Amino acid sequence: MKHLKLILQQDLVLVIAAAAAVVSMWFVPVNAGYWQYFDWQVLALLFCLMAVVAGFQKSGVFNWVSSWLCSRAGTTRQIGLVLVFLCFFSSMLVTNDVALLTFVPFAILMLSMTEQQKLMPYIIVLQTIAANLGSMLTPVGNPQNLYLYARYQMSAEEFFSTVAPVTIVSFFLLLGFCLCIPVKPLEQHKTDNHPRLHKPLLLISTVLFFCCLGTVFRLIAWPVMLVIVAGVLLAVDRPLLRQVDYGLLATFFCFFIFTGNMGQIAWIQQMLGQLLQGKELWVAAITSQFISNVPAAVLLSGFTQQGRMLLLGCDIGGLGTLIASLASLISYKAYSRYPAADKKAFLKIFFILNIVLLVILLVFAQWILI
Repeated sequence: MKHLKLILQQDLVLVIAAAAAVVSMWFVPVNAGYWQYFDWQVLALLFCLMAVVAGFQKSGVFNWVSSWLCSRAGTTRQIGLVLVFLCFFSSMLVTNDVALLTFVPFAILMLSMTEQQKLMPYIIVLQTIAANLGSMLTPVGNPQNLYLYARYQMSAEEFFSTVAPVTIVSFFLLLGFCLCIPVKPLEQHKTDNHPRLHKPLLLISTVLFFCCLGTVFRLIAWPVMLVIVAGVLLAVDRPLLRQVDYGLLATFFCFFIFTGNMGQIAWIQQMLGQLLQGKELWVAAITSQFISNVPAAVLLSGFTQQGRMLLLGCDIGGLGTLIASLASLISYKAYSRYPAADKKAFLKIFFILNIVLLVILLVFAQWILI
């Protein structure tokens, strides 16, 4: 029972996805057509990107950059700006999950050292929002972007023209919230002892990352990329392959089965198609509030051809509830482990800021898509 409870706590979405896949098999028995459900390119890209980003983390580059920047912050507002926009910009390349896994614990450490614990809930909530919104700018920023970019065969121009306006508005909204942080002088903790860089691993990870980007932008075939990335990491640093989030891959695998089977049932296909028609943006955002934006993207993509609206709906839909983007749970769990954590304050600030931004960005997105 304890083991089952642990599984539910750690990967509830995977459990739900697996259950949904199994139930759907009662309606559509396993057959040769199942093979066509899976987007092997997306699965291969996710695997390779997660392995390469693990290499970046191990190289120490994230800790080095954050330490260098924060050592030069002289006020509470400056350190808040650094911590928030580290998440915003880094998430564009290394995913929102990794940005939060890296920089939220660092924020807790820095704010504790400078005796600014009262600012923790506000700054960590802003970090969470920043990672979710910054990640929308690139196909590799989050799993739903990668999936929808490939699913709808978007061109780079179509993708960036869709997400760039919302990302720019998000930047200025976040900047406004950061400017609400009071200006107080910080006790300086400048040091020349920044975390060491593992330069060979950093170089290898960078080369492999560009290899992944080559596949994202359809310059390198995905089987070639998979062989290169897996082969190099097997030869150079095999433990990195164990740091891949295989639970996420399994979740995609299960949802591919579920959505594929649902698409074979005529009345479900008709119902969801009618529900989504002209309302993809709002339906995607609302669905994300209950099952999170990655499963929402996979589920709804089988019933509409409006990829741009679905893309923005799922990205903006990462705001709102704590489970709308599973990356948000990373922040909450990291902060809740802090001994003096004020969970009520965190959740209150999280809810208010997320709802405000969710409404503003959905209205703006609807306006630019008309």
